[in-house]
Amino acid sequence: MAAELVGGALLSAFLQVAFDRLASPQFVDFFRRRKLDNKLLGNLNIMLHSINVLAHDAEQKQFTDSHAVFDAEDLLVEIDYELTRSKVEAQSEPQTFTYKVSNFFNSTFNSFNKKIESEMKEVLEKLEYLAKQKGALGLKEGNYSGDRSGGKVSQKLPSSSLVVESVIYGRDADKEMIFNWLTSENENHNHLSILSIVGMGGLGKTTLAQHVYNDPKMETKFDIRAWVCVSDHFDILTVTKTILEAITKSKDDSEDLEMVHGRLKEKLSGKKFLLILDDVWSERREEWEAVRTPLSYGAPGSRILVTTRVEKVAHNMRSRVHRLKQLEEDEGWTVFEEQALKGDDVELNVEKMEIGRRIVEKCKGLPLALKTIGSLLRTKSSILDWKSVLESDIWDLQKEVEIMPALLLSYQHLPSHLKICFAYCALFPKDYEFDKTELILLWMAEGFLHHSQPNKNVEEIGEQYFDDLLTRSFFLQSSSEMRFVMHDLLNDLAKYVCADFCFRLKFDKGNCIPKTTRHFSFAFRDVGYFDGFGSLTDAKRLRSFVQITNNTVYSAFPYQIEILIRELFSKFKFLRVLSLTGIYGLKEVPDSVGDFKHLHSLDLSYTSIQKLPDLICLLYNLLILRLNGCFYFKELPLSLHKLTKLRCLEFERTQVTKMPMHFGELKNLHVLNMFCLNGNNEVISIKQLGGLNLHGKLSINELQNIVNPLDALEANLKNKPLVELNLIWYRNQIPDDPRKEKKVLENLQPSNQLERLSIRSYCGTQFPSWVSDNSLSNLVFLELKDCKYCLYLPPLGLLSSLKTLVIKGLDGIVSIGAEFYGSNSSSFKSLEILKFYNMREWEEWECKTTSFPRLLYLFIIQCRKLKGLSEQLLRLKVLYIQSCPNFIISEHIEDMSALELLRTRSCPLVNIPMTHYDFIEDMIIFSSCDSLSIFQLNLFPVLRVLCLSGCQNLQRISQEHAHNYLKEMTIRECPQFESFPSEGLSAAFPSLIELRIIDCPKVEKFPDGGLPSKVKYMCLSSLKLIASLRENLDVNTCLQSLTIENLEVESFPDEVLLPPSLTSLSINHCPNLKKLDYKVLVNLSSLTLIGCGNLQFLPEEGLPKSISSLYTFGCPLLEQRCQKSEGKK
Repeated sequence: MAAELVGGALLSAFLQVAFDRLASPQFVDFFRRRKLDNKLLGNLNIMLHSINVLAHDAEQKQFTDSHAVFDAEDLLVEIDYELTRSKVEAQSEPQTFTYKVSNFFNSTFNSFNKKIESEMKEVLEKLEYLAKQKGALGLKEGNYSGDRSGGKVSQKLPSSSLVVESVIYGRDADKEMIFNWLTSENENHNHLSILSIVGMGGLGKTTLAQHVYNDPKMETKFDIRAWVCVSDHFDILTVTKTILEAITKSKDDSEDLEMVHGRLKEKLSGKKFLLILDDVWSERREEWEAVRTPLSYGAPGSRILVTTRVEKVAHNMRSRVHRLKQLEEDEGWTVFEEQALKGDDVELNVEKMEIGRRIVEKCKGLPLALKTIGSLLRTKSSILDWKSVLESDIWDLQKEVEIMPALLLSYQHLPSHLKICFAYCALFPKDYEFDKTELILLWMAEGFLHHSQPNKNVEEIGEQYFDDLLTRSFFLQSSSEMRFVMHDLLNDLAKYVCADFCFRLKFDKGNCIPKTTRHFSFAFRDVGYFDGFGSLTDAKRLRSFVQITNNTVYSAFPYQIEILIRELFSKFKFLRVLSLTGIYGLKEVPDSVGDFKHLHSLDLSYTSIQKLPDLICLLYNLLILRLNGCFYFKELPLSLHKLTKLRCLEFERTQVTKMPMHFGELKNLHVLNMFCLNGNNEVISIKQLGGLNLHGKLSINELQNIVNPLDALEANLKNKPLVELNLIWYRNQIPDDPRKEKKVLENLQPSNQLERLSIRSYCGTQFPSWVSDNSLSNLVFLELKDCKYCLYLPPLGLLSSLKTLVIKGLDGIVSIGAEFYGSNSSSFKSLEILKFYNMREWEEWECKTTSFPRLLYLFIIQCRKLKGLSEQLLRLKVLYIQSCPNFIISEHIEDMSALELLRTRSCPLVNIPMTHYDFIEDMIIFSSCDSLSIFQLNLFPVLRVLCLSGCQNLQRISQEHAHNYLKEMTIRECPQFESFPSEGLSAAFPSLIELRIIDCPKVEKFPDGGLPSKVKYMCLSSLKLIASLRENLDVNTCLQSLTIENLEVESFPDEVLLPPSLTSLSINHCPNLKKLDYKVLVNLSSLTLIGCGNLQFLPEEGLPKSISSLYTFGCPLLEQRCQKSEGKK
């Protein structure tokens, strides 16, 4: 069946490219001038058309040998390469163009002529054989349109906006059951509480889990929430690391399972957590037990919610099972109808409703099938189209084919150009997050974006293709911003229709890569586990070699990949896409890269290459060249201008400081993320940008090298549809003529399509008017950085769409007043985020009363002379003030009650206004609020995190009644602090989980009443407090983790007996500590020692057998003695 599907879809897409080439006058002229046999060209055209009329029926029947068509297309690409090369090299000769081309064609390449004629005859023989198969296969001729009904498919879908669905149909009872389980107090606290949602693919298990996970009730119920997509490759280390990273929100590069287990245990110890494990497949109980171990250290009430298609998975996890059922017919109809009529104010007529009901019945209550088939029918307006879908034979697809008929039917009804784009996604594994721009560039490089449309460039066509697939539900919006995912069943479908054309390392079965493979993908981290690279060399016609882990650098260089890269450059001459991104061990590109005549895309980002061979400029078909993050790369090839088809050139974060000569001849360049101006303005001028139709993002560096401001005008930025623009001068430039610099910036005015603008190290004293007038009506982000000579700010309040404004290092600004806001009645009407950094001379800020109606986040950092803000600017969600020693907030200000987060650091004159804060959940005061003596916690009823550090006069915390929200409290370096609420910590803070009391010398004992029973982690620096822990802990307290800091002791005295519940101990920055006593370490499973420079000895008795994890850092004397037999510390 896979071959049946691949036939029509792939053939039709590739044949369209071939027809476009064969019809071009350049091809005909090429044959004529080369004195090649014109009949061969005509026969090829006829034969390809003969194949094309069979393509539609081939999609339904056995039509497997389509490789002849691909061979024909490869041949045409090679001819196209020669055509381009002839033009480029002829233009470099000092003769008239007509004579150059004629002489070139007639006097050279006789061997190439013979080769082309021979290969064309061979391809024709294959195609003739292929066409003759129609009788044996019962293929019928027809006009293939990509629509099963034979009707014409609209290329333009009805307009629709992407909305994250807030409603989930037919799952109210399921949600209620899960909520009851999550909040139940009756679970066995001695075992992890796990619930598995079990059901077939497409039932909506993940969607249901997402709705539960994101419910506001869950935010206050759990200390930690984490979502982990496990998928069908269950590796113990990988899964454990992914859980740890989901909790810490940071990357963990450790390859040691024991170390990862220890870190995860430390993060979860005593914390009540909710963990979602989505899409679990592993049926091996021992794998789950290994992952489960550190999870068992969470607090009672912790929950793990699993989604899986396999009930055995749930049994092996010893979890409760909730079987998700298909939707009832009425619920299914609601899902279907919403998709079929999405965004339209129409109702279905009686006949369509009857057909729709019967289609819903065939979808068997599967939400994914209902949504996909509904999206399909939104593009069908006639009754006949709806009947065609209802009566399709695909509904009767054999059960042994594990593809959902509704999805297959939706695929069948895609136009051929969308089929090939969708099928290509088989190159990526399940749960891969697609970047829209990256995928479109790959489609372009593979030649899929050939569908000619007037007034649209190829990138815009790619965007339309992607949006069409998105609207048809073949892609889904990811939780990550600007990324997309594909449902597992649709990924299966893509792989199914591609058959052996795509091979994904690790994800596709077998150690042998099929000879028919055209597209190959791998993640660099998986290379060491695969022995079948040798078979890849048998795939002689490989078109794609793609490393799919983006923006990740791998310094190791396994021998398999080193050998393979040598093979790549010597054997795979038909490659169109070559991506070696992130392979840091790659230091040079061999000259043989010049033999890749078919290459359209070369991505060497994040490698260690220093230069490209000059022969790379022979890649006349190259469309995309990416070198981002090549930190050692210094210079672009001198003959780069010969790559006349180049559409995308990227080289951010490299050492390139100048552009090659004749750069402006790259007239097809569409994406250029950097342009560098060096001191020799005659060699490469900014004027060379003038003839380039650039889109997307552009950074122009070293603008101080522009001598004549009129050159900047000729760059013609105003007519380039850029979305993001960075204008950068040399950072330490001393301006000779500020008026010239202003004129340069004035002439660099961008188009009104610009959304993000950064101006850095500008040397003028004032900004041109376009920076703040209505010409930038779509600007949402603006950064003015290190413009040290500007004396006042432009009226940025006039920018009606601006959402984020960053002003940094403007040393000339002393005050901000009316000039900042402009003449509008409401200034900064869309602004949400405002940041000021390092404003050395800024003293005064006058606020207009009607300004900032939507401001939520205000950051003021290193503005040492600024004295304060108006009350109006304090009606915020987040306020962050740092290193502003003269900044004053009066304690009498009343209107700060909307704050949710307040952080101050090194601002001694800032005070906390004595008002009620109903929303603040997070407060950190660091070396600020010198006048604060009593912190009134009762003013912060929902505070969860409190950190008071370096408050010189803080004496106590007052609280009138039990505070049930506070989870974490830190009191650090407060020399006058001496007391907590008199009723005791247990009564005042019953929900407290983490407590830190560090360098507060007046706190010598805990208040009466003991410690809160929920405390799981403590950090102390007082020996008296440490020694009194045992007597202050309630019998039900489960303190599990303790950190000891900054103690001036050589060893722990006898009275220090740690609580028996303790399992993890960390001793940090105790410089005089020389030895550890066995009695301190009893019952521990984890020991961490950091910054104990004189520590030499572990206990004479050795470490207790209970300790499974020992980590040391900055303990050089101990580390010499603490080598394990295998050499690990």
